[in-house]
Amino acid sequence: MRGVAKAVVAVILSSAAILVLLNLAFFFPWYMTLINETYNVSQIVAGDNYMKQMHYDDAMERLKERPIFRDKQDKIKIEIMNADNREAVGSNDETDYYNVDESQKPYLQRGEPLTVKISAVYPFTVTLWGKKFEQELPVSFSMSTTGLKHYKDLDYYSNDWDDGS
Repeated sequence: MRGVAKAVVAVILSSAAILVLLNLAFFFPWYMTLINETYNVSQIVAGDNYMKQMHYDDAMERLKERPIFRDKQDKIKIEIMNADNREAVGSNDETDYYNVDESQKPYLQRGEPLTVKISAVYPFTVTLWGKKFEQELPVSFSMSTTGLKHYKDLDYYSNDWDDGS
């Protein structure tokens, strides 16, 4: 009897281990998708020094259509911050900002750093004997990029430096 009980426990534990490893096998492609999408968004952000609303919506749709991301769509976040720690998502038409104060523009001048961060939740699930066990693992990936576009409505040189006089 003792040998049968040990065998049953061993089968249960090995089955659980296989299910956990299977979940981890799905995690790596999911995380690589998150990294790839962060890189794609950072390239778009670098081109305009901010993210236009239409590109933001497109990136969110691409992520929400992915199979594993589809399960936790409401937990996907895309954050773009400029060097002043302000959100760098704005209007599709940059001419909307020409007559606005510089502190209210989502973009900064060329050469300023921007940080792109995409956060999502990985649904770590294991089903044993018809009962589903789920643990949500919040994961994010961030990447820094530099704005490439020169805006004529912004000062090119900052007056922050001291010339010694």
